[in-house]
Amino acid sequence: MKNPWKTRSTKIAYDNPWISVEHNEVITPGGSPGIYGVVNFKNHAIGIVPVDDEGYTWLVGQYRYALNSYQWEIPEGGCPVDTDPLETAKRELKEETGLVAREWTPLMDFHLSNSVTNEYGVAYLARGLRQEAAEPEDTEDLQLRRLPLAEAIAMTLDGRIKDAVSTLALQRVALLQLEKKIL
Repeated sequence: MKNPWKTRSTKIAYDNPWISVEHNEVITPGGSPGIYGVVNFKNHAIGIVPVDDEGYTWLVGQYRYALNSYQWEIPEGGCPVDTDPLETAKRELKEETGLVAREWTPLMDFHLSNSVTNEYGVAYLARGLRQEAAEPEDTEDLQLRRLPLAEAIAMTLDGRIKDAVSTLALQRVALLQLEKKIL
C-alpha cells in the first residue's frame, strides 16, 4: 500500500548512543499540514524465555529508571541493528542470569509502540540450560528469580509483569504450549 503521509522536512531534535528523535513536518493523509515525532532506536529489543528440564524459568528484577519502579521481566537486552539477534540473545542470557543454552528457538518478532517508534524486537525460547556465573553490566543491579514457567505466565495475566517484551514472549510460549508445538 502506498504511504499516504508526505514528509516536507525532517530534523534530528535529539540524539544519543541509543536513540534519536526526529521532528517531521508532514502533510497528513487528509491533506493538512502537521508534525510527527519519531523515536528511532539504534538497537533491537531482545527477549529470552529460558526454560529448564523441570519446567522452570528465570525472571530478572530491576529498577527501571524511566518508570520509577521495580519490574520483573524475562532476560532482555539491546541488539545493535547490524548485529545478529541470536548472538545478542546468547550474550544477554549469560550476562543477566549466568545461563548458557544449548537449544534456541525463535518465538516471534514484533514492533513496540509503532505509532511513535521504529523499535523492533525478537524473542527466543532457550532450552538445554547450564549455569555459569552471571556478568551483569555496571548499569544493572539485578535480582534473579527461578519459578515455574506457569507462574511467570500467570504474572502476565494478573499484572505482576507489565513489560511488553516479557508479556509477548511468555504469552507466545503459553499459546505454543496449548497448540502442543513446544515443551
